[in-house]
Amino acid sequence: MKNTGAGLGASPIAPAVNASIVTATAESLPDQPHALVRARAFAEPLIAGETLDTGENILAHADAVAAILKAIGGSEAMQAATYLVHACEHLNKPLEVITKAFGANFAALAMETTKLVNVQKQARTANSSAQLTDSPAAQAENVRKMLLAFSRDLRVVMLRLASRLQTLRHFALIRQQAPVDIARESLHVFAPLANRLGIWQIKWEMEDLAFRFLEPDTYKDVARLLDEKRTEREGFMEALRAQLERDLNRSGIAALVQGRPKHIYSIVKKMRGKSLDFGQVFDIRALRVIAADVNGCYAALGFVHSHFTPVAGEFDDYIAKPKSNGYQSLHTVVRDAQQRAVEIQIRTQAMHDHAEHGVAAHWAYKEAGSKGYSGVSANSEYDAKIAVLRQLLAWERDLSGSASAQTGGAGPGLFEDRIYVLTPEAAIVELPQGATAVDFAYSVHTSLGHRCRGARVDGAMVPLNTPLQNGQTVEVITTREGGPSRDWLNPELGFLASPRARSKVRAWFNVLAMAQTVARGREAVEKLLQREGKTAMKLEDVAAQLGFKSADDLFEVVGKDELSLRTIENLLKPPEPALTQDDYVLAKKARQPDRSGERKGKGGVLVVGIASLLTQLAKCCKPAPPDAILGFVTKGKGVSIHRSDCSNFRNMAGGSPDRVIEVQWNEQKSADGSVYPVDVAIEAADRQGLLRDISEVFAKEKMNVIGVLTQSVKDSRGGTARMTFTVEVAESGRLNQVLAVVADVPGVRSARRR
Repeated sequence: MKNTGAGLGASPIAPAVNASIVTATAESLPDQPHALVRARAFAEPLIAGETLDTGENILAHADAVAAILKAIGGSEAMQAATYLVHACEHLNKPLEVITKAFGANFAALAMETTKLVNVQKQARTANSSAQLTDSPAAQAENVRKMLLAFSRDLRVVMLRLASRLQTLRHFALIRQQAPVDIARESLHVFAPLANRLGIWQIKWEMEDLAFRFLEPDTYKDVARLLDEKRTEREGFMEALRAQLERDLNRSGIAALVQGRPKHIYSIVKKMRGKSLDFGQVFDIRALRVIAADVNGCYAALGFVHSHFTPVAGEFDDYIAKPKSNGYQSLHTVVRDAQQRAVEIQIRTQAMHDHAEHGVAAHWAYKEAGSKGYSGVSANSEYDAKIAVLRQLLAWERDLSGSASAQTGGAGPGLFEDRIYVLTPEAAIVELPQGATAVDFAYSVHTSLGHRCRGARVDGAMVPLNTPLQNGQTVEVITTREGGPSRDWLNPELGFLASPRARSKVRAWFNVLAMAQTVARGREAVEKLLQREGKTAMKLEDVAAQLGFKSADDLFEVVGKDELSLRTIENLLKPPEPALTQDDYVLAKKARQPDRSGERKGKGGVLVVGIASLLTQLAKCCKPAPPDAILGFVTKGKGVSIHRSDCSNFRNMAGGSPDRVIEVQWNEQKSADGSVYPVDVAIEAADRQGLLRDISEVFAKEKMNVIGVLTQSVKDSRGGTARMTFTVEVAESGRLNQVLAVVADVPGVRSARRR
């Protein structure tokens, strides 16, 4: 079975001078007795017979990565973590199992590294065509994921670098071509990362191996040129090395002089960058002088320049002005009596350790002072972590500049649309370009943003609308309570650049406005209850009877004037008693109606054949012109007018047919603008704002709503709202037109007259 990763990245490198590099890159792994032996024994049964998709045996790969980590100063605990990383994919519950066996710290590191390996593999697969170019822009998303992963656990950096180096070594050892995407990623992402962190032991070897796979012909040509006259050149360099060391010591300058290895990729870059022939590349012959202190470095430089001929324009003082990754050294090129060029680097032992092992190496050297190397404090583990994080951020900007340069400066660079800043606890926060401390506060936590009142950037107080820069450390000053300022939403004032932060500020003010609306609705409802003498009623009961889930929901629609207080008044009135058979009186219906005998009834209805008879519209069917209607004579209440299709009327007429009387609408009364209450039944998918949307339709159609009853029920469709609106109409034909409009409201399933 093959593993799905391309390796975490191992024959040993040159012995490390300082053993602090890895153990200082993050909070240290807990010391455990025999952690390395235990971890290997734990992982071996799981991975011994497995292979990576590179074809390399996983156990052999883990052994080699552990050896690389040891060579650059990694602790036993860090080496042990290598085996646990590979064991993760072969465990059902890796986090639980590793936590139980080795502790949460080991488990977290293994899981973070495994997660990043999978992300990188997916990125290579998804962008395989794009990554067949040399453009760093093709690695943008990959780099971003790596950056954020590293910020969570800096030890992942070392595990990934060591694993990728071993992957390249594996292909070199078996003399097979490495996959192009892995070689390009190594050259354009991993090697620049190692360079930015100053881990040059890994950088040089990774560059040479990746270049060997990408441009094998050029690699072989330069290697052949280096091999030519190798014996003669090495003899000359050894004699020069010994002579220079003796002369320095005799002059009272304590120093150790060493030869310096030749790196094919760096030679090719110089040849291409400066259009030089192979013979014009100075660092083919190179020496390194290790002095006792800084004064000794400058003394050695003076001695070299006085005994050899300096080459103009080839001197750099990286001690007085260190490189951005903290590198310090004196570089010069001189010629001997035979005009042979020799490059000489002069540095202290501490500077040498830093050059070989990176930003972490100087953390152990307290004599560097409070500013440390490259202006970075080296007095605490926190400062050490900040140093690495800032180098990671600088690495990302390196790639941005490279991408911009390759496109001729046209368009934004790789990460020009965002920045990365640090919290006081040294966590990385990603923000859009131009973001402020307010954006930062909201990205950390909504509550922190609401209570933000000031900010310190790199220890100095700044205005809240100050744009942040990449790599700055931001500390937010808050109050215990409070909310955002409306000024923050003014784009001209520049307080917010993040859409996410702006939406959170708007949401806060929306909630505030809603609270005011609810308070206004509560006050109106409570006053109504006082007028009606119903103060004993619970507000929640009133809301429930009207179909609302809570009293606040009722107050909201009342506060927005979406529900008339008349509806609540109708609810509070006692129900009228239902009609019974005893209420009816007998009446003879005329056999031959005399049109001249028609009399006007009340309610816009003409009663045929009977004069001065009281009429009332039945509440069960609520008739309205031009509905077909019939009358039913009741006891003490005159004639009850029903729609001819009313089921109640049919039941009563079936039992007492002699009480039925013919009626018709009074056209003159209707022409005077009389209106009639009509019930409308609406069924819809329950959602927020539904009542408001339907009420707006009636309002736009100039149809007065005098009552609303709503009910929400849960069902297989998620939720259904059933509503009964009582509206006033002049004639029912107009109502049908309005109901057609209501049916078009989103979520409405049916709208009909009851």
